[in-house]
Amino acid sequence: MKAIKIILGVIICLVLVLVGIYIYYGGNSKVEFQVKGEGGEKLVYQEIKGDYGQTANVIRKLKYDLEQENIKTLNGFGIYYDNPQVVEKSKLHSDAGCILQMCDTSKVFWLRSKFNIKTCPKTNYITTAFPFKGQMSIMIGILKVYPAMMKFVKDNGYSEKGPIMEIYDTQTNNIIYRKEVVKKEDEVKIIRIK
Repeated sequence: MKAIKIILGVIICLVLVLVGIYIYYGGNSKVEFQVKGEGGEKLVYQEIKGDYGQTANVIRKLKYDLEQENIKTLNGFGIYYDNPQVVEKSKLHSDAGCILQMCDTSKVFWLRSKFNIKTCPKTNYITTAFPFKGQMSIMIGILKVYPAMMKFVKDNGYSEKGPIMEIYDTQTNNIIYRKEVVKKEDEVKIIRIK
């Protein structure tokens, strides 16, 4: 009987710890979407083929490389072109990198000789923010934000196709999720952001 109480106590403690971790990393955050005009950021990026798990390493490397050029970046990003539930992991396509601050955009011409650079299109996006307190926030965000976003897309008659951008905003400690607004009848026109 005493062993059962000890085992039950340990299980309860583990559950409480896991619930605490889930809450700390944003699990109890409400996910609400809005449609608004955004974009225009200068992106320094690397194209990735394969596992989306490579994103963090690519961002770290580009951030380091940019710092060697005396360019400080605060926000990383990932643009995910494929649905990993449909596309084989080895065939996934994404871009990952850093967002240039406005004071560094004057260096774009010079940076193009060393890095891939593009401008995020200015258009209407479905957007939401989710707390960013570390890698676990990214995992919880994937489980919580993506299904809610797909429901919002479906409920509002938008196309599910097209990339989703995650901006890892270190100033506000949020992950900003953005999906371009595309009506179902226009989904044929979707192309990769260049």
